[in-house]
Amino acid sequence: MHRRFIPATAVSIVFVLAASAASAEQIDVMNSGGFTAAYKTLQPRYEAASGDTLATAWGPSMGKAPEAIPNRLARGEPADVVIMVGYALDQLIAEGKVERASRTELADSRIGLVVRNGHPQPDISTVAALRQAMLQAESIAYSDSASGVYIERELLKKLDIEAAVKPKAHMVQKTPVAVMVAEGKYELGFQQVSEILPVQGATFVARLPESVQSITRFAAGIPVGARHPQAARRLLDFLASPQSRDAVTASGLDPVPAAAAH
Repeated sequence: MHRRFIPATAVSIVFVLAASAASAEQIDVMNSGGFTAAYKTLQPRYEAASGDTLATAWGPSMGKAPEAIPNRLARGEPADVVIMVGYALDQLIAEGKVERASRTELADSRIGLVVRNGHPQPDISTVAALRQAMLQAESIAYSDSASGVYIERELLKKLDIEAAVKPKAHMVQKTPVAVMVAEGKYELGFQQVSEILPVQGATFVARLPESVQSITRFAAGIPVGARHPQAARRLLDFLASPQSRDAVTASGLDPVPAAAAH
């Protein structure tokens, strides 16, 4: 069962943060790519209101890269909060590495298409158009995190183009897909919209059609043995509060539906 989150009002959040400022802490946060843009907007707001300092380590929610959050935790790197893909967080909870009751829903992320600035923007408004765009592309890139895993393992099969597209498709590690596309290394890139929008030199084209879309839930939790669990709890409540919603939406993420947040 996911913890029940009762949204606090802006007044109560500010009161709690102000009250905690006298005993400010350094909160160690591990954050994955999809929530980065929203987090970077919210971090200074939270630090100013609470007095706490957020020390942030970055890495994907899964995969073999040493920066991946599960691998960081396995090495014993300090963490009071982890922000990551929901099902990857659930795996850490199942393994006893994150407190089950701390799981907090943050946002939903959808996959989009990116091209280099100035390059033609293919139509992907329908499933048929998406299929044609992928078949015609000279090269395609996707990430080694949730969005890329979905494209490689599921979407190509759904579109019945796996045999034709796999030889020219590349799973990119570490570097954001949009960066590689902006540098001209790939013609088309697919990644979570929130990871495309901040990249200079790349143009966000559109989201995948909803019928073949993969929605990734971002969630956060408190690792077992966290050094500052109370401060971590205050941060999670802030990130999931209504006053953080503007930053979440502006970053290309979607607020969690009310029914799912409870």
